[in-house]
Amino acid sequence: MLQYTPAANRYTDMQYRRCGKSGLKLSALSLGLWHNFGHVNDFENSRKILHTAFDSGITHFDLANNYGPPPGSAEENFGKILHQDFTSYRDELIISTKAGYTMWDGPYGDWGSKKYLVSSLDQSLKRMRLDYVDIFYHHRPDPETPLEETMAALDLIVRQGKALYAGISNYNAEHAQKAITLLKEMGTPCVIHQPKYSMLVRDPENGLLDVLGSNGVGCIPFSPLAQGLLTDKYLNGIPADSPVATSGQFLNQSHITPEKIEKIKQLNAIAQQRGQKLAHMALSWILKENRVTSVLIGASKPEQVTDSIQCLKNTSFSEEELNAIDNILNQ
Repeated sequence: MLQYTPAANRYTDMQYRRCGKSGLKLSALSLGLWHNFGHVNDFENSRKILHTAFDSGITHFDLANNYGPPPGSAEENFGKILHQDFTSYRDELIISTKAGYTMWDGPYGDWGSKKYLVSSLDQSLKRMRLDYVDIFYHHRPDPETPLEETMAALDLIVRQGKALYAGISNYNAEHAQKAITLLKEMGTPCVIHQPKYSMLVRDPENGLLDVLGSNGVGCIPFSPLAQGLLTDKYLNGIPADSPVATSGQFLNQSHITPEKIEKIKQLNAIAQQRGQKLAHMALSWILKENRVTSVLIGASKPEQVTDSIQCLKNTSFSEEELNAIDNILNQ
C-alpha cells in the first residue's frame, strides 16, 4: 500500500471562514460522509476521496453514527483511513459526528436522551479509534425528551473532553434559539447548526439564519445540491444510471416534475452567463450568505471534490442575478 503524503500547497487556495463568534474556522467546503463510505462501497475509492479533499485544503470531515450502510460503517472505514494515512495530521483536521436517529434496538438507541447520546459517542469514538471528536451534534430534535436533558448531555460530553465543541442539526428557528440559550447558560456554547439548505429548500431563511446570526452560531448546510437536482444531471430528464432510476431512496421520480426541470434549466442559463456550472452556482449561492460558515458536499469519486471547489472562484452575485434567481425559484 502506497504511503500517503498530503499536498504541500494544500492551504493555498481554500478559503477558511470563522464559525459564528467562536475561535474555530472551517474550510468553506466540508466533506460529508453520509454516502460512499460504508462497507458497501469500494474502500480504496473512499480513501482517495479523503486524500483529494485534504490535498485541496478541506479540513473538515462530517460523519454520524448511522452513516453507512450498514449504520456505523462510515465511521469504521473513516477510522481505518485515518489510522493509515492521517495519524500525524490529526491536529489539522476537524472531525464531527452526530447522534439522534435510530442506531440500535431498544429504548436507548434513538432520539435525545443523555443515555443514548453519551453511549453513542462512546461507540463512535471506538469505531473511529479517536480520543475525541472536534464537534458533536444532536442530529434532530426529540419531541419527548426535555431539551434541558439533551443539551445537558452535550455539555457533559464537552466537559468530559470527548468533544471540543457542541452543535445541533435539523432544529427549526424556535427550537434552535432554546437550545442555544440553554447551552450558553451551561457554559458550553453551541458553535454550529447543520440545516438542510439549498436553492430548492430555503427553510433556514424563515428565521433560522437570523437566530444563528444574532447568537453568533455558525451554519453548515447539508444537501446543497438537493440530492443532485441542482447539477446538470437532470437537465434532459432522468438518466438511466441516476439514483432516482436505481434506488429512489432519497430522491424519487415524484421530486422531479416537469416544472422543476424547467426551473433547473432556467437556473442553468444564469450559471452559464456567470461562467459557472449549475452545481458551482448552487454552492456559491449558499456561500454568498455571510452567516454560512461552510457547505457540506458529498462525493462518490475524487474528481467530484476537485470539481466542487471550482465554486470558490465566483461567490459574489449582482442584485440583478439574485433577483433573477429568486424569480425562478418563486415561480
